[in-house]
Amino acid sequence: MIVVLIAALYAHTQSMPPLVVVESSSMVHESEGEVGSIDAGDLILVHKSSFENIVTFAEATDSSNPYFGHESHGMEGDVVIYKKNGESSSTPIIHRAILRVVPNEAYSVSSNNTCPNGGVFDSEWSINGTRGACILTWDVPGTNVVDQSTITISFDGIDAAYYDCKRFAHAGVEAHLVIHEWTPEHAGLLTLGDANKCSVDQGAGAVNGSSGLRSVHGATIGPVQESWLVGRAGGEIPWLGAVKLMVSGTGPGLEYVPSSSIMYLFVCIGAVLLFPVAADPLIRRIFEKSPENIQAQQEKAYLVALGVDEEE
Repeated sequence: MIVVLIAALYAHTQSMPPLVVVESSSMVHESEGEVGSIDAGDLILVHKSSFENIVTFAEATDSSNPYFGHESHGMEGDVVIYKKNGESSSTPIIHRAILRVVPNEAYSVSSNNTCPNGGVFDSEWSINGTRGACILTWDVPGTNVVDQSTITISFDGIDAAYYDCKRFAHAGVEAHLVIHEWTPEHAGLLTLGDANKCSVDQGAGAVNGSSGLRSVHGATIGPVQESWLVGRAGGEIPWLGAVKLMVSGTGPGLEYVPSSSIMYLFVCIGAVLLFPVAADPLIRRIFEKSPENIQAQQEKAYLVALGVDEEE
């Protein structure tokens, strides 16, 4: 049964492993947990997806974009699972894709990490099938940023769709997401946890005040590249992942799991254990009233009336 279940999940997601357990609270929408958004202790299906098919928040909130209105886990845009700077030893991150930075003007280079005519070196960007390019200007699909050397976008509902940081606004800190004069390290996705109050994964170079995420070696991560991508977050199986966190000897354990998730988990376990006890008398009652059982009882009574032993 386990093999069949895993095979079915793989057939559905085209990814192995087909499920991940959420360990942190960076994607929560309600502190007490909420079905439909991602809480610590949830199981999330990991769908294999091409990089081009990832829909960002900027694209999903742009009325002229073909993906306008696309939502996933309580907000516009896809949630992605990726490895920090592509490091296989790091725990994958599950955060929302906010925007995509795409090279506009670029030229191929043969020498590694060198841009003789200026620009930012990107080892993965291909021009005419040749990997390695120096990028001079950028586009951001879903916004008005086209052919710009640096990226400045205010998600204030005017320049771009409103993104609420859910934080107190004061001098130098806005209530909405603002990207100011950001020069990406390479092409890719800018990502952000829904509960991280606009502290983007790519750090203060992209959004003022962002702590960013660090690689194993301590470097702030850049935009998420295609080679870092594990998959796109699909359906949610709430609460059940808390069992793994409970018995795991590593990670934060149940530290970030909402108390309601623990309660619902034990309710589910209790329901599974009690179901056979509750279902048995009901099944017996249904069987006793079935036409086949009634006929069998009539035949038995007829044989008894004739004095015929059933074994004969």
